[in-house]
Amino acid sequence: MRPSEAQADEVQTRRMERRDLVVQALVAALFIVVCAAFFALEFEGPMPLVDLVLLVAVATVLGRLEFEIGGGSASPAQLVFVPMLFVLPPAIVPPAFAAALALDRIPSVLAGRSRPRVLLTALGDAWFAIGPAIVFTVAGLDAPSLADWPVYLLALAAQFTGDLASSLVRMRLGRGIAPPQLLRSMAPRWLFDLLLSPIGLLAAFATREQDQAYLLVLPQAVLLKVFARERRERISQAIELSAAYRGTALLLGDVIEGDDEYTGQHSQGVVLLAVAIADEMRLGEDERRLVEFGAMLHDIGKISTPKEILNKPGPLDADERLVMQDHTIAGQAMLDRVGGILHEVGEVVRSSHERFDGGGYPDGLAGDAIVRPARIIAVSDTYSAMTTSRPYRAALKHETAMDELRANAGSQFDPGVVEAALAILAMPAPTPQPRRR
Repeated sequence: MRPSEAQADEVQTRRMERRDLVVQALVAALFIVVCAAFFALEFEGPMPLVDLVLLVAVATVLGRLEFEIGGGSASPAQLVFVPMLFVLPPAIVPPAFAAALALDRIPSVLAGRSRPRVLLTALGDAWFAIGPAIVFTVAGLDAPSLADWPVYLLALAAQFTGDLASSLVRMRLGRGIAPPQLLRSMAPRWLFDLLLSPIGLLAAFATREQDQAYLLVLPQAVLLKVFARERRERISQAIELSAAYRGTALLLGDVIEGDDEYTGQHSQGVVLLAVAIADEMRLGEDERRLVEFGAMLHDIGKISTPKEILNKPGPLDADERLVMQDHTIAGQAMLDRVGGILHEVGEVVRSSHERFDGGGYPDGLAGDAIVRPARIIAVSDTYSAMTTSRPYRAALKHETAMDELRANAGSQFDPGVVEAALAILAMPAPTPQPRRR
Protein backbone atom coordinates (compact mmCIF):
# COMPACT_ATOMS: atom_id res chain seq x y z
CA MET A 1 0.00 0.00 0.00
CA ARG A 2 1.32 3.44 -0.88
CA PRO A 3 2.02 5.81 2.05
CA SER A 4 -0.80 8.15 1.01
CA GLU A 5 -3.27 5.24 1.02
CA ALA A 6 -2.04 4.03 4.40
CA GLN A 7 -2.36 7.53 5.84
CA ALA A 8 -5.87 7.87 4.41
CA ASP A 9 -6.89 4.57 5.99
CA GLU A 10 -5.42 5.63 9.32
CA VAL A 11 -7.30 8.94 9.22
CA GLN A 12 -10.54 7.12 8.36
CA THR A 13 -9.99 4.67 11.22
CA ARG A 14 -9.42 7.53 13.67
CA ARG A 15 -12.59 9.25 12.48
CA MET A 16 -14.62 6.10 12.98
CA GLU A 17 -13.16 5.61 16.46
CA ARG A 18 -13.95 9.21 17.40
CA ARG A 19 -17.48 8.87 16.05
CA ASP A 20 -17.97 5.62 17.96
CA LEU A 21 -16.67 7.23 21.16
CA VAL A 22 -19.00 10.22 20.76
CA VAL A 23 -22.03 7.97 20.19
CA GLN A 24 -21.11 5.75 23.15
CA ALA A 25 -20.70 8.84 25.36
CA LEU A 26 -24.07 10.26 24.33
CA VAL A 27 -25.87 6.96 24.96
CA ALA A 28 -24.12 6.63 28.35
CA ALA A 29 -25.02 10.24 29.31
CA LEU A 30 -28.66 9.64 28.38
CA PHE A 31 -28.63 6.46 30.48
CA ILE A 32 -27.39 8.44 33.49
CA VAL A 33 -30.07 11.11 32.98
CA VAL A 34 -32.86 8.54 32.72
CA CYS A 35 -31.61 6.60 35.75
CA ALA A 36 -31.34 9.80 37.81
CA ALA A 37 -34.86 10.88 36.87
CA PHE A 38 -36.24 7.40 37.57
CA PHE A 39 -34.50 7.30 40.94
CA ALA A 40 -35.74 10.79 41.92
CA LEU A 41 -39.33 10.02 40.97
CA GLU A 42 -39.73 6.46 42.25
CA PHE A 43 -37.20 5.58 44.96
CA GLU A 44 -38.72 5.82 48.42
CA GLY A 45 -36.25 3.70 50.42
CA PRO A 46 -35.02 1.96 52.44
CA MET A 47 -31.90 0.81 50.56
CA PRO A 48 -31.25 -2.95 51.00
CA LEU A 49 -27.47 -2.59 51.11
CA VAL A 50 -26.61 -6.25 51.76
CA ASP A 51 -28.71 -7.48 48.85
CA LEU A 52 -27.44 -4.66 46.65
CA VAL A 53 -23.81 -5.61 47.27
CA LEU A 54 -24.45 -9.34 46.89
CA LEU A 55 -26.52 -9.01 43.72
CA VAL A 56 -23.97 -6.69 42.06
CA ALA A 57 -21.21 -9.15 43.03
CA VAL A 58 -23.15 -12.13 41.62
CA ALA A 59 -23.96 -10.22 38.41
CA THR A 60 -20.26 -9.37 38.06
CA VAL A 61 -19.26 -13.02 38.48
CA LEU A 62 -21.88 -14.21 35.99
CA GLY A 63 -20.75 -11.55 33.52
CA ARG A 64 -17.28 -13.10 33.57
CA LEU A 65 -18.72 -16.49 32.56
CA GLU A 66 -19.22 -15.29 29.01
CA PHE A 67 -19.22 -17.86 26.21
CA GLU A 68 -19.90 -18.03 22.49
CA ILE A 69 -23.43 -18.38 21.21
CA GLY A 70 -24.57 -17.94 17.61
CA GLY A 71 -22.36 -15.30 15.98
CA GLY A 72 -21.56 -13.51 19.23
CA SER A 73 -21.32 -14.13 22.96
CA ALA A 74 -23.57 -14.19 26.01
CA SER A 75 -23.39 -14.56 29.76
CA PRO A 76 -25.89 -16.18 32.16
CA ALA A 77 -26.48 -12.83 33.94
CA GLN A 78 -30.24 -13.21 33.32
CA LEU A 79 -30.20 -15.72 36.19
CA VAL A 80 -29.56 -12.90 38.65
CA PHE A 81 -31.19 -10.03 36.75
CA VAL A 82 -34.68 -11.52 37.22
CA PRO A 83 -34.47 -11.91 41.04
CA MET A 84 -32.80 -8.47 41.20
CA LEU A 85 -36.06 -6.94 39.93
CA PHE A 86 -37.92 -8.40 42.92
CA VAL A 87 -35.31 -7.95 45.65
CA LEU A 88 -34.17 -4.38 44.89
CA PRO A 89 -36.32 -1.29 44.34
CA PRO A 90 -36.80 -1.17 40.54
CA ALA A 91 -35.21 2.30 40.31
CA ILE A 92 -31.96 0.82 41.69
CA VAL A 93 -31.76 -2.09 39.24
CA PRO A 94 -30.45 -0.29 36.07
CA PRO A 95 -27.54 1.54 37.81
CA ALA A 96 -26.78 -1.58 39.85
CA PHE A 97 -26.47 -3.71 36.75
CA ALA A 98 -24.41 -1.01 35.02
CA ALA A 99 -22.04 -1.13 37.99
CA ALA A 100 -21.79 -4.91 37.65
CA LEU A 101 -20.95 -4.61 33.95
CA ALA A 102 -18.27 -2.02 34.70
CA LEU A 103 -16.76 -4.13 37.51
CA ASP A 104 -16.65 -7.08 35.13
CA ARG A 105 -14.51 -5.07 32.69
CA ILE A 106 -12.12 -3.38 35.12
CA PRO A 107 -9.68 -6.36 35.33
CA SER A 108 -9.34 -6.38 31.53
CA VAL A 109 -8.63 -2.64 31.52
CA LEU A 110 -6.08 -2.91 34.33
CA ALA A 111 -4.35 -5.77 32.51
CA GLY A 112 -4.12 -3.68 29.34
CA ARG A 113 -6.27 -6.06 27.30
CA SER A 114 -9.03 -3.46 26.83
CA ARG A 115 -9.19 0.29 26.52
CA PRO A 116 -10.74 2.33 29.35
CA ARG A 117 -13.55 3.24 26.97
CA VAL A 118 -15.11 -0.20 27.57
CA LEU A 119 -16.16 1.12 30.98
CA LEU A 120 -18.19 3.72 29.12
CA THR A 121 -19.90 1.06 27.02
CA ALA A 122 -21.05 -0.64 30.23
CA LEU A 123 -23.62 2.14 30.62
CA GLY A 124 -24.87 1.64 27.07
CA ASP A 125 -25.03 -2.13 27.57
CA ALA A 126 -27.18 -1.65 30.70
CA TRP A 127 -30.02 0.04 28.80
CA PHE A 128 -31.84 -3.30 28.65
CA ALA A 129 -32.52 -3.05 32.42
CA ILE A 130 -34.52 0.19 32.25
CA GLY A 131 -37.58 -1.20 30.44
CA PRO A 132 -38.26 -4.09 32.87
CA ALA A 133 -37.66 -1.78 35.87
CA ILE A 134 -40.30 0.63 34.56
CA VAL A 135 -42.75 -2.23 33.91
CA PHE A 136 -42.29 -3.52 37.47
CA THR A 137 -42.77 -0.02 38.87
CA VAL A 138 -45.96 0.67 36.91
CA ALA A 139 -47.38 -2.78 37.74
CA GLY A 140 -46.48 -2.36 41.41
CA LEU A 141 -44.80 -5.77 41.65
CA ASP A 142 -42.89 -6.52 44.84
CA ALA A 143 -43.17 -10.32 45.09
CA PRO A 144 -43.15 -13.12 42.50
CA SER A 145 -46.47 -14.71 41.55
CA LEU A 146 -47.36 -16.93 38.61
CA ALA A 147 -50.57 -14.95 38.25
CA ASP A 148 -48.45 -12.02 37.04
CA TRP A 149 -47.03 -13.92 34.05
CA PRO A 150 -48.41 -11.40 31.50
CA VAL A 151 -46.46 -8.66 33.27
CA TYR A 152 -43.32 -10.80 33.19
CA LEU A 153 -43.70 -11.28 29.44
CA LEU A 154 -44.18 -7.53 29.03
CA ALA A 155 -41.05 -6.88 31.11
CA LEU A 156 -39.09 -9.34 28.96
CA ALA A 157 -40.31 -7.62 25.80
CA ALA A 158 -39.28 -4.26 27.28
CA GLN A 159 -35.85 -5.72 28.05
CA PHE A 160 -35.28 -6.87 24.48
CA THR A 161 -36.65 -3.61 23.07
CA GLY A 162 -34.29 -1.51 25.18
CA ASP A 163 -31.38 -3.73 24.29
CA LEU A 164 -32.22 -3.48 20.58
CA ALA A 165 -32.72 0.30 20.64
CA SER A 166 -29.44 0.93 22.43
CA SER A 167 -27.53 -1.44 20.16
CA LEU A 168 -29.05 0.01 17.00
CA VAL A 169 -28.04 3.54 17.97
CA ARG A 170 -24.52 2.60 19.01
CA MET A 171 -23.73 0.04 16.33
CA ARG A 172 -25.41 1.81 13.42
CA LEU A 173 -24.35 5.38 14.16
CA GLY A 174 -21.06 4.57 15.84
CA ARG A 175 -19.75 1.66 13.77
CA GLY A 176 -21.90 1.56 10.66
CA ILE A 177 -23.22 -1.96 11.25
CA ALA A 178 -26.41 -2.63 9.28
CA PRO A 179 -29.57 -3.45 11.32
CA PRO A 180 -30.13 -6.91 9.70
CA GLN A 181 -26.59 -7.96 10.60
CA LEU A 182 -27.07 -6.68 14.14
CA LEU A 183 -30.38 -8.53 14.54
CA ARG A 184 -28.81 -11.80 13.39
CA SER A 185 -26.10 -11.47 16.03
CA MET A 186 -28.50 -10.49 18.84
CA ALA A 187 -31.25 -13.06 18.27
CA PRO A 188 -29.34 -16.03 19.78
CA ARG A 189 -28.54 -13.96 22.87
CA TRP A 190 -32.21 -13.05 23.32
CA LEU A 191 -33.18 -16.70 23.03
CA PHE A 192 -30.57 -17.55 25.65
CA ASP A 193 -31.97 -14.91 28.05
CA LEU A 194 -35.52 -16.08 27.35
CA LEU A 195 -34.65 -19.65 28.33
CA LEU A 196 -32.81 -18.57 31.49
CA SER A 197 -35.61 -16.26 32.68
CA PRO A 198 -37.79 -19.03 34.22
CA ILE A 199 -34.79 -20.20 36.27
CA GLY A 200 -34.24 -16.64 37.45
CA LEU A 201 -37.92 -16.48 38.40
CA LEU A 202 -37.53 -19.68 40.44
CA ALA A 203 -34.63 -18.00 42.26
CA ALA A 204 -36.96 -15.07 43.01
CA PHE A 205 -39.58 -17.46 44.45
CA ALA A 206 -36.91 -19.12 46.60
CA THR A 207 -35.71 -15.73 47.84
CA ARG A 208 -39.23 -14.92 49.02
CA GLU A 209 -38.98 -17.92 51.36
CA GLN A 210 -35.32 -17.53 52.32
CA ASP A 211 -33.20 -14.39 52.17
CA GLN A 212 -30.34 -14.39 49.64
CA ALA A 213 -31.56 -17.68 48.09
CA TYR A 214 -30.70 -16.08 44.71
CA LEU A 215 -27.10 -17.11 45.45
CA LEU A 216 -28.14 -20.64 44.46
CA VAL A 217 -27.97 -19.64 40.79
CA LEU A 218 -24.16 -19.56 40.95
CA PRO A 219 -23.59 -23.36 40.63
CA GLN A 220 -25.96 -23.49 37.65
CA ALA A 221 -24.06 -20.68 35.95
CA VAL A 222 -20.76 -22.48 36.51
CA LEU A 223 -22.29 -25.66 35.07
CA LEU A 224 -23.29 -23.71 31.95
CA LYS A 225 -19.71 -22.49 31.66
CA VAL A 226 -18.38 -26.05 31.89
CA PHE A 227 -20.76 -27.18 29.13
CA ALA A 228 -19.77 -24.16 27.03
CA ARG A 229 -16.07 -24.96 27.38
CA GLU A 230 -16.64 -28.58 26.36
CA ARG A 231 -18.72 -27.38 23.39
CA ARG A 232 -15.95 -24.99 22.34
CA GLU A 233 -13.39 -27.80 22.52
CA ARG A 234 -15.59 -30.09 20.39
CA ILE A 235 -16.05 -27.32 17.82
CA SER A 236 -12.28 -26.73 17.69
CA GLN A 237 -11.67 -30.44 17.18
CA ALA A 238 -14.31 -30.56 14.45
CA ILE A 239 -12.69 -27.60 12.69
CA GLU A 240 -9.27 -29.22 12.88
CA LEU A 241 -10.67 -32.52 11.59
CA SER A 242 -12.51 -30.74 8.77
CA ALA A 243 -9.30 -28.95 7.81
CA ALA A 244 -7.48 -32.28 7.74
CA TYR A 245 -10.12 -33.83 5.46
CA ARG A 246 -10.04 -30.74 3.22
CA GLY A 247 -6.26 -31.03 3.00
CA THR A 248 -6.60 -34.69 2.06
CA ALA A 249 -9.19 -33.89 -0.59
CA LEU A 250 -7.01 -31.15 -2.07
CA LEU A 251 -4.02 -33.49 -2.09
CA LEU A 252 -6.03 -36.16 -3.88
CA GLY A 253 -7.18 -33.49 -6.34
CA ASP A 254 -3.54 -32.69 -7.05
CA VAL A 255 -2.87 -36.41 -7.53
CA ILE A 256 -5.64 -36.55 -10.15
CA GLU A 257 -4.18 -33.58 -12.02
CA GLY A 258 -0.67 -35.00 -11.81
CA ASP A 259 -1.84 -38.35 -13.13
CA ASP A 260 -3.79 -36.89 -16.07
CA GLU A 261 -3.80 -33.18 -16.85
CA TYR A 262 -7.13 -33.19 -18.68
CA THR A 263 -8.91 -35.06 -15.89
CA GLY A 264 -7.50 -32.64 -13.31
CA GLN A 265 -8.53 -29.52 -15.22
CA HIS A 266 -11.93 -31.05 -15.96
CA SER A 267 -12.47 -31.69 -12.24
CA GLN A 268 -11.70 -28.06 -11.44
CA GLY A 269 -14.38 -26.92 -13.87
CA VAL A 270 -16.87 -29.36 -12.39
CA VAL A 271 -16.16 -28.02 -8.89
CA LEU A 272 -16.82 -24.41 -9.92
CA LEU A 273 -20.19 -25.16 -11.51
CA ALA A 274 -21.28 -27.73 -8.91
CA VAL A 275 -20.65 -25.37 -5.99
CA ALA A 276 -22.46 -22.56 -7.79
CA ILE A 277 -25.46 -24.85 -8.33
CA ALA A 278 -25.39 -25.88 -4.66
CA ASP A 279 -25.48 -22.22 -3.66
CA GLU A 280 -28.30 -21.52 -6.12
CA MET A 281 -30.26 -24.38 -4.55
CA ARG A 282 -29.41 -23.08 -1.07
CA LEU A 283 -28.01 -26.34 0.21
CA GLY A 284 -26.92 -26.58 3.85
CA GLU A 285 -23.25 -26.46 4.74
CA ASP A 286 -22.86 -30.24 5.18
CA GLU A 287 -24.50 -31.09 1.85
CA ARG A 288 -22.64 -28.27 0.10
CA ARG A 289 -19.35 -29.69 1.39
CA LEU A 290 -20.25 -33.09 -0.07
CA VAL A 291 -20.93 -31.38 -3.42
CA GLU A 292 -17.57 -29.60 -3.35
CA PHE A 293 -15.51 -32.61 -2.30
CA GLY A 294 -17.48 -34.98 -4.54
CA ALA A 295 -16.95 -32.74 -7.57
CA MET A 296 -13.27 -32.40 -6.73
CA LEU A 297 -12.81 -36.17 -6.45
CA HIS A 298 -15.47 -37.61 -8.77
CA ASP A 299 -12.77 -38.89 -11.15
CA ILE A 300 -10.29 -40.08 -8.48
CA GLY A 301 -10.94 -43.69 -9.53
CA LYS A 302 -9.56 -42.98 -13.03
CA ILE A 303 -6.08 -43.20 -11.50
CA SER A 304 -6.52 -46.98 -11.74
CA THR A 305 -7.96 -46.88 -15.28
CA PRO A 306 -5.47 -48.02 -17.94
CA LYS A 307 -4.04 -45.01 -19.75
CA GLU A 308 -4.63 -46.54 -23.17
CA ILE A 309 -8.35 -46.54 -22.39
CA LEU A 310 -8.38 -43.20 -20.56
CA ASN A 311 -6.56 -41.40 -23.39
CA LYS A 312 -7.94 -43.35 -26.35
CA PRO A 313 -8.37 -40.88 -29.27
CA GLY A 314 -11.74 -42.30 -30.27
CA PRO A 315 -14.94 -43.89 -28.96
CA LEU A 316 -14.60 -46.81 -26.54
CA ASP A 317 -15.81 -50.29 -27.42
CA ALA A 318 -18.15 -52.21 -25.11
CA ASP A 319 -15.40 -53.89 -23.06
CA GLU A 320 -13.43 -50.67 -22.71
CA ARG A 321 -16.56 -48.86 -21.62
CA LEU A 322 -17.11 -51.40 -18.84
CA VAL A 323 -13.54 -50.88 -17.64
CA MET A 324 -14.02 -47.10 -17.69
CA GLN A 325 -17.27 -47.36 -15.75
CA ASP A 326 -15.47 -49.14 -12.93
CA HIS A 327 -13.78 -45.87 -11.98
CA THR A 328 -16.72 -44.82 -9.76
CA ILE A 329 -16.43 -48.02 -7.72
CA ALA A 330 -12.65 -47.69 -7.57
CA GLY A 331 -13.00 -44.08 -6.47
CA GLN A 332 -15.34 -45.02 -3.64
CA ALA A 333 -12.94 -47.74 -2.49
CA MET A 334 -10.04 -45.26 -2.37
CA LEU A 335 -12.02 -42.74 -0.32
CA ASP A 336 -13.40 -45.41 2.00
CA ARG A 337 -9.82 -46.19 3.00
CA VAL A 338 -9.43 -42.58 4.18
CA GLY A 339 -12.71 -42.75 6.11
CA GLY A 340 -14.53 -39.99 7.96
CA ILE A 341 -16.29 -37.45 5.77
CA LEU A 342 -14.47 -38.85 2.73
CA HIS A 343 -16.43 -42.07 3.24
CA GLU A 344 -19.59 -40.00 2.59
CA VAL A 345 -17.86 -38.36 -0.37
CA GLY A 346 -17.10 -41.85 -1.68
CA GLU A 347 -20.83 -42.60 -1.80
CA VAL A 348 -21.35 -39.44 -3.84
CA VAL A 349 -18.51 -40.38 -6.20
CA ARG A 350 -20.00 -43.85 -6.72
CA SER A 351 -23.36 -42.36 -7.73
CA SER A 352 -22.04 -39.48 -9.85
CA HIS A 353 -22.79 -41.34 -13.13
CA GLU A 354 -26.26 -42.56 -12.23
CA ARG A 355 -29.15 -41.30 -14.38
CA PHE A 356 -32.34 -39.76 -13.03
CA ASP A 357 -34.38 -42.33 -15.02
CA GLY A 358 -32.40 -45.30 -13.63
CA GLY A 359 -30.32 -45.98 -16.72
CA GLY A 360 -26.93 -45.02 -15.24
CA TYR A 361 -24.17 -46.98 -13.52
CA PRO A 362 -22.98 -48.73 -11.41
CA ASP A 363 -26.18 -49.44 -9.41
CA GLY A 364 -29.00 -48.31 -11.70
CA LEU A 365 -30.40 -45.93 -9.08
CA ALA A 366 -33.18 -43.52 -10.07
CA GLY A 367 -34.77 -40.27 -8.83
CA ASP A 368 -34.30 -39.40 -5.19
CA ALA A 369 -32.51 -42.69 -4.56
CA ILE A 370 -29.49 -40.90 -6.02
CA VAL A 371 -28.08 -38.57 -3.36
CA ARG A 372 -28.56 -34.92 -4.33
CA PRO A 373 -24.84 -34.04 -4.40
CA ALA A 374 -24.33 -36.79 -6.98
CA ARG A 375 -27.24 -35.43 -9.07
CA ILE A 376 -25.61 -31.99 -9.02
CA ILE A 377 -22.23 -33.40 -10.00
CA ALA A 378 -23.79 -35.36 -12.88
CA VAL A 379 -25.07 -32.12 -14.43
CA SER A 380 -21.82 -30.24 -13.80
CA ASP A 381 -19.68 -33.09 -15.10
CA THR A 382 -21.70 -33.42 -18.30
CA TYR A 383 -21.69 -29.68 -19.02
CA SER A 384 -17.92 -29.50 -18.48
CA ALA A 385 -17.34 -32.53 -20.71
CA MET A 386 -19.55 -31.12 -23.48
CA THR A 387 -17.78 -27.74 -23.50
CA THR A 388 -14.25 -29.18 -23.43
CA SER A 389 -12.42 -30.29 -26.58
CA ARG A 390 -11.11 -33.86 -26.79
CA PRO A 391 -8.95 -35.48 -29.49
CA TYR A 392 -12.00 -37.24 -30.94
CA ARG A 393 -14.56 -34.43 -30.50
CA ALA A 394 -14.63 -30.64 -30.61
CA ALA A 395 -16.17 -28.72 -27.73
CA LEU A 396 -19.83 -27.76 -28.02
CA LYS A 397 -20.88 -24.14 -27.83
CA HIS A 398 -22.17 -22.86 -24.51
CA GLU A 399 -25.73 -22.43 -25.82
CA THR A 400 -25.73 -25.91 -27.38
CA ALA A 401 -24.59 -27.49 -24.12
CA MET A 402 -27.35 -25.66 -22.26
CA ASP A 403 -29.89 -26.98 -24.76
CA GLU A 404 -28.61 -30.51 -24.14
CA LEU A 405 -29.06 -30.12 -20.39
CA ARG A 406 -32.56 -28.79 -20.94
CA ALA A 407 -33.46 -31.62 -23.33
CA ASN A 408 -32.29 -34.32 -20.90
CA ALA A 409 -33.94 -32.93 -17.79
CA GLY A 410 -36.15 -35.63 -16.29
CA SER A 411 -34.37 -38.44 -18.10
CA GLN A 412 -30.63 -38.21 -17.54
CA PHE A 413 -30.72 -35.32 -15.07
CA ASP A 414 -32.73 -34.12 -12.09
CA PRO A 415 -34.99 -31.33 -13.45
CA GLY A 416 -34.49 -29.20 -10.33
CA VAL A 417 -30.72 -29.38 -10.68
CA VAL A 418 -30.92 -28.54 -14.39
CA GLU A 419 -33.07 -25.51 -13.60
CA ALA A 420 -30.51 -24.25 -11.08
CA ALA A 421 -27.64 -24.97 -13.50
CA LEU A 422 -29.32 -23.07 -16.35
CA ALA A 423 -29.88 -20.10 -14.02
CA ILE A 424 -26.16 -20.06 -13.24
CA LEU A 425 -25.05 -20.62 -16.83
CA ALA A 426 -27.35 -17.87 -18.11
CA MET A 427 -25.56 -15.30 -16.00
CA PRO A 428 -23.34 -12.91 -17.99
CA ALA A 429 -20.65 -13.00 -15.31
CA PRO A 430 -18.20 -15.93 -15.00
CA THR A 431 -19.27 -18.90 -12.93
CA PRO A 432 -18.86 -17.96 -9.22
CA GLN A 433 -15.77 -19.24 -7.47
CA PRO A 434 -16.33 -21.69 -4.57
CA ARG A 435 -16.13 -20.08 -1.14
CA ARG A 436 -13.08 -20.81 0.96
CA ARG A 437 -13.49 -22.38 4.37
